[in-house]
Amino acid sequence: MNSTVLTISERSNIESGSWFSKLSPTLRSDILSRASVRRLGDGALLSCRGEPAEEWVGVAKGAVRVSSVSLAGKQISLTYVEPGTWFGDISLFDGLPRTHDASTHGDTTLLVVRKPDFKQLLQSHSELYEALLRLNCRRLRLMFDAVEDLNTRPLASRLAKQILLLARSYGVPQGEEIRIGLQLAQEDLAQLLGASRQRVNQELKGFERDGAVRVEPTRLVVLSKEKLMAIAAR
Repeated sequence: MNSTVLTISERSNIESGSWFSKLSPTLRSDILSRASVRRLGDGALLSCRGEPAEEWVGVAKGAVRVSSVSLAGKQISLTYVEPGTWFGDISLFDGLPRTHDASTHGDTTLLVVRKPDFKQLLQSHSELYEALLRLNCRRLRLMFDAVEDLNTRPLASRLAKQILLLARSYGVPQGEEIRIGLQLAQEDLAQLLGASRQRVNQELKGFERDGAVRVEPTRLVVLSKEKLMAIAAR
């Protein structure tokens, strides 16, 4: 299916993505020409841990929840893949099974490149090797940052940092406020931070008292980025 079936906003999300936008026009065009558009509702399962990899995916709208299962059998959210981000290339490179489960979070539009087309892109564009190497180096740095934060920063600092990241990726400005468009329960936030829901709730109440955020059912509204940045820097 041709990329023109994307809506204007969906195509803009893909083309303005921090990684994709730095590719050459020829490579961007070839990727889009080989990608099919897939629109899915909330909670659709994309892949399971241990399955062979068959697709490389870009998020054009919505989010993809990457998760794992705890020893107690509970599904744990690890991250949410935002619009403009591509994922799934690691298993296509090393030939090993998928490392985690992936499912849609809210109504989601994906660009899907099949494994044979992904391999053909690599053969036709040496540029893609270097670009994907940079992308995975960036992922590795973010992972090291997350591990460092978990071991050195208090929960309030990590929570403020996470809210700022969500506001950057999903924020909808409304006057002086920024409403985070991604629906996340406090349990979801807690899982991302490796903390309990009760502790996250306590910290959010403190943020509200300080005038940094407003907590709504399944929504967070940023009232002051400056106050959140000050908390994140502690």
